[in-house]
Amino acid sequence: MMDKMFVYNYLDSLSIRYEITEHEAVYNMDELANVQLPYPEAIAKNLFVCDDKKQNFYLISVKGDKRVDLKLFRSKYGTRRLSLARGEELSDIIGITPGAVSPFCLLNDKEHKVHFMLDDSFLMPPAVIGVHPNDNTATVWLKVEDLLHIIEGHGNEVRMIEI
Repeated sequence: MMDKMFVYNYLDSLSIRYEITEHEAVYNMDELANVQLPYPEAIAKNLFVCDDKKQNFYLISVKGDKRVDLKLFRSKYGTRRLSLARGEELSDIIGITPGAVSPFCLLNDKEHKVHFMLDDSFLMPPAVIGVHPNDNTATVWLKVEDLLHIIEGHGNEVRMIEI
């Protein structure tokens, strides 16, 4: 299991610059609203979803103030019917518990099953993103291009999306 110290050490090993905001455990965007954040406009909301056949898995990361309409997403991106993945799927595929979902979880996806779908508005300057380091007691801030490099380097499909 790749915990937050693993994530920090991994980022250090790649010489990637990042900032950390430690905070109380948060399980949703409403709880995060009570945390003092250095870049609140750059916080990511992450949804781990699967299709109705449990064949395709997607990690959808969008700006925290956006809502993801799974029916609209399905028609726009040509997927089967989608729903939030269950706890055991989170654990089995990306090695994480509910509330701690993050793009860094894809480092636990040994079979590269998960398609990473990133809201293209994160590319707008300053192009920073805030995500959990596989633990919901901290937020890591880094450049979007560095995060994409990490995920692509791991072997997961990355797709920019418009939400």
